[in-house]
Formats: sequence, structure tokens, C-alpha cells
Amino acid sequence: MIDNQVFDLNAWIFISVYLGSLILIGFIGYKARQENTLKDFYLAGNGFGLVVIFLTLYATQYSGNTLFGYSGKTYRVGYVWIMSVHFMIAIVACYLIHAPRLYARARKYNYITPTDYLQHRFNSNRVNLIATLIMIIVLSNYLLAQLMAMGRAMQGLSAGDPDIAYQQGVILLTLIMVIYGTLGGIRAVAWTDVIQGLVLMTGFIVLLFMIFKQFGPISYATATIQQSQDVTVASKVNVPDANRIREWLSYIIIVGLGSTLYPQAIQRIYAARSEKVLRHGLAFMAFAPLFTALIAVITGIYAIAYVPGLEGASSDQVLARILAIIQQNSILGYWLVVILYAAILAAMMSTADSALLSISSMLSKDIYARFVDTNASEAKLTLLGKVFSWCLIIFLVWLAIYLSDKASLLKLLDRKFDLLIQLVPAFMLSIHWKGMQGYPVFVGLVVGVFISLLLAFGEFDFVQNGKIYGFHPGLFGLLINLTIAVTGSYFMNKK
Repeated sequence: MIDNQVFDLNAWIFISVYLGSLILIGFIGYKARQENTLKDFYLAGNGFGLVVIFLTLYATQYSGNTLFGYSGKTYRVGYVWIMSVHFMIAIVACYLIHAPRLYARARKYNYITPTDYLQHRFNSNRVNLIATLIMIIVLSNYLLAQLMAMGRAMQGLSAGDPDIAYQQGVILLTLIMVIYGTLGGIRAVAWTDVIQGLVLMTGFIVLLFMIFKQFGPISYATATIQQSQDVTVASKVNVPDANRIREWLSYIIIVGLGSTLYPQAIQRIYAARSEKVLRHGLAFMAFAPLFTALIAVITGIYAIAYVPGLEGASSDQVLARILAIIQQNSILGYWLVVILYAAILAAMMSTADSALLSISSMLSKDIYARFVDTNASEAKLTLLGKVFSWCLIIFLVWLAIYLSDKASLLKLLDRKFDLLIQLVPAFMLSIHWKGMQGYPVFVGLVVGVFISLLLAFGEFDFVQNGKIYGFHPGLFGLLINLTIAVTGSYFMNKK
């Protein structure tokens, strides 16, 4: 990470004020509330306009952690990670499969949580419960990853003891995040998304031009890589083999479908002011990978050529290394890096808070209100959602600190899309086919999850690097899941 010795006092004051202003946004969101209800807290009442819905969808799809991860992945595998641009565009295409119809139903029937649709569609507590549990497990792991990323970011910016810096980063940034989130709800999160989205997109475009100015055209970097004496490095510009192409296809399918089924993504669909706003927001989203994922990939390519020698987890530092080079060469570069780092930290917090809000809404409405107190008032459920947020985040902060010195984050983190994609029949198919029945959907979902996890964690010779001939295990689970759901529904309809 960037050594904090090159950040002077003015830079740290700017970062502190930037992050502290998020609490002010939370207070403004609190004052803007219209009523003390679940819909107002989690969906902002009548919803958001085009600019906010586009940038909050953008922030849901990209986090600061993603930007570091994509440049690091490019550093490890080379040009083939251009696939990230393709699967990010695929997400927009997959939204169009179900988002417009889901939005129409949400407006008509006042859905709050993602599984409100499933409860209304199938009238089945077991379908609702297993879908809720899958979403909570996935989001809890996703949230944990964001907390750990915030700690790593602050660790990299500190010249002091790295363990203390990590712990302070996790605790301080999480505290700011929870305060503005519980104050302003989805309004505060979405409004911070607007700021982070604008800063990140503008900053990355400027960064791209500064990289070109610093290192020259990307063709120079490519030629440098090709001329490397290290065969592994030189191969990073080669045409991908058949297995890598299958992996490319697998990523496009599983990330494209799975990302649209994140609970916070579904709630963003609900929160659009109109279907027209939603469609226009998704249309703008189709261009977002060009300003984010593509620039991260280009940064990784330059790092292969000009920042050699990083291995393992340290390869995720390549964006920071490039930023360090940029900031040392001009005042503009210096302040660009300061602003980008402040925005990246805030983006991590905003992404984490979106996940936390979705979890709290499901715990209060889908678990507590459905199985514990069916007569609970909206005000009580809203308050409980905030309490659940604090309880969960305290546990996850402890877990993030406990895992800080572990070699691996949690193997399940790699499996989030394998789990999410099992919800495709329940959401995407059922919204188009009226004949889809609840019981086959439930059985298919259970079997699909079981098969996906068995293939992912089982000791099988045909599973290499967590994939089967380049394909994610979740796709095989989904195939069986779909077969059970469709076949079972067909025969139930005949009867």
C-alpha cells in the first residue's frame, strides 16, 4: 500500500473531513424521512430519481475492494482478465431478464425485502426461509470481506504498527458506517453512493491519462512484458487456452446472473421512482465497466511491466503501487491519489452498509415478523432492524480482527456466486412462467445448493482450482436445480 509518509497533514485532514461528512449525510437522511416505516427506511419512500438510482446501482456493483482486486487479478493472470469487463456488462443484460417485471410487482404489492416477492409468488414459508438464509449467509461473508478490506486499506496507509492500524481501521470506519446507516437508512447510503460514484469515475478517468503520461502507451507495456526473461510473466499476454475460455464463459454466466440477485441489488430495483428511471439507470450501467473494470485491468497490465516481483496476496497492492508512483511526480497526481483514496475508503464503507441494511431488513421482516411476532408494528420492526445491524456488526468486527492474521479469508467467500445463482429459478424463471410451483422450487434450491457445495469442497480429481473443466460448481448445481424445478412444476400442473 501507499506509505503514509508521503501524505502530509493536509491530506489526512482532508480524508478525515471527507469520511466524517458521511455522518452529516446520515443526519440529513434522518431529517428527510417522511415516516417511521420499513418502506421509508429501506426504500426511501417514493424512491430515487435517475442520477441516484444509476450511481447507487454502480456502487452496488463496484466497491473499493473490487478495484484493488481486479487490478491484482490482472497482475496474476494478464490480459485474459479483460473478461471482467464482459461479465460486468453481462450483469446489466441479466437485470433486464427480471428487473422490470419485478419492479412492477414490487410497486403493486409493496415489497420491502427481496424475498417478499417469493412469499407473495409461492405463498411458501419454506421457500422464503431458505432463500432468506442463503442471502444472509452470502451477505454476511461479503460484509466481512469489506470490513477486512477496510482494515487492510488503513493498514497500508499507516506507518505505525500494522496490526494496530488494521484494528483501528476496522473499528473506526465501521463505526462511521453504522452511524450514518442507522441514521439515514437507504437515503444516506444512496446519497453517499452518489458522491463516491462521481469521484471514482472522474478520478479513474484522470488516473488513466496520468498513467499514459507516466509510462507511455499500453503497447510499450505489452512489449516489455513479452520481452521478459520470465516465461510466466511473458505468457500473460498470450491468447487464452481452451480451459481459460471456458472459465471466461463461466464467469460471464455466474457473475452476470448472480450479481443481480444480491439482496441489496434487488432492493435497489424496488427503490427506483419509476420503471422508466430503472430502465434508463440500467442503460447507463452498461457503460460503467469502461470507467472502472477496464481501467483496473489496464492498471494491472502496466504493473506487470513496471512493478515486477509481487506474489500471492501482495499482488493486490498493484493499484496502490501505481498510485504511489503517480503521486510522487506532480501536485495534481498527489491530490488525485488523496481524493481517490478517500473515495475508495468511503466506497468500501458504503458497499458494506448496503449489505448490512439488506441483512437487517431480512432479519426483522422475513425472520422476526414472520416467525416470532406476526403483529409487530412497522416502527418496532424498523427499530429492530437497527438493533440487528449493531449486533451483527459487532460480531463481524470481532471476526474481522480475529481473521486478520489468517492466511485465507474464508473459503466460503469464493462460493457466494455458487450459492446466489441457485435463486435463478425462484426469481428469474418464476416471474415469467406462471406455472412454476413452490414445492419443486424448494427441492431444486436445496439440491442445487448441496451439489454446488459438494463439488466445491469435496475431494474430486476433476475439480481443479475450485472449477470443473473451467466452470464454476454452482453452474452444475443450477442445472440440476432447474431440472427439478421445471420438471416438478410441469407434472404438478398436469395433475
